[in-house]
Amino acid sequence: MNTKKGFIFAVGRRKDAVARVRLYEISKDMPLIAEEKVKKGEIFVNDKRIENYFSGKIAPLIYLEPLRITNNLDKYAITVKVVGGGQRGQLIAVVHGISRALSAIDIKNRQILKKKGLLTRDPRVRQRRNVGMGGKSRRAKQSPKR
Repeated sequence: MNTKKGFIFAVGRRKDAVARVRLYEISKDMPLIAEEKVKKGEIFVNDKRIENYFSGKIAPLIYLEPLRITNNLDKYAITVKVVGGGQRGQLIAVVHGISRALSAIDIKNRQILKKKGLLTRDPRVRQRRNVGMGGKSRRAKQSPKR
């Protein structure tokens, strides 16, 4: 743990999304978000509550999974700054960042998270546009009829 600042820092990535995660153990000098102190068990993404940032019924099952399987649901306060990508990519980047922060705290967490595949960065990214392919990355150029 970063003793000067009082938090663990980790970066999670997926496609073009990058999530910078800070995992705080509860103390008196907690960060202020929207003029409120962050409380135990709360997660904020880009200064909004995670429930408001990632709406839907399936999103909570995904972003709480690393905390649930390591039994750390109400132990830490988490703040995340996420940029780039789409909503799904950002969600998986947040999960990856939280998992990496939890693994930095305890070696036992690392083994649990590794088994579930939450520490592995998904290498699949958008294929770049190729020159001479008629505009798209996989499209073949139209051949002339005669």
